[in-house]
Amino acid sequence: MSETIHVLSLESETDSDREHNRRVLHSSADMAWPTPQYVFDALNLEFGFTLDPCCVPMTAKCRKFYTAKEDGLKQDWNMERVFMNPPYGPELPRWMKKAFEESKRGALVVCLVPARVDVNWWHDYAARGEVRFLKGRIKGSNGQSWPFAAAIVIFRPFAYRVQYHDLFSLAADSKSR
Repeated sequence: MSETIHVLSLESETDSDREHNRRVLHSSADMAWPTPQYVFDALNLEFGFTLDPCCVPMTAKCRKFYTAKEDGLKQDWNMERVFMNPPYGPELPRWMKKAFEESKRGALVVCLVPARVDVNWWHDYAARGEVRFLKGRIKGSNGQSWPFAAAIVIFRPFAYRVQYHDLFSLAADSKSR
């Protein structure tokens, strides 16, 4: 299966950005990274979002949104056009699993996540979607670059890639019959 990888170009990192990133990466600060409006606007033009499932009211990007109080992980996203910028801490794998599962139920889910191809959640979920790697680092509203590379992962309704380990499981199941 051939795969298209899209690369979106962002501004390059400065010395000030690198120093800021070093401080942030070595802190235990909040793991929420609000989506810059220019990033959301570009994606919204393409996808026409209807739901932001993990935000605070100040950072909500859609008219319909869920905060921690409503817990977007417990809500139904069926048939929504979802923009998801999840918290980038230990809960991130749960958000990616939810995004993937909701796409199998009919939701279009577009995720803005760290490009961490060396972790399990990436291989279990992100790799099953359409991945667009961002060139450069995202700049926040404060002008500082994010301290990590980011990617857009798109889970289209009812369409996902089968992982190699799934194929091995299917083959083993068929032999045992």
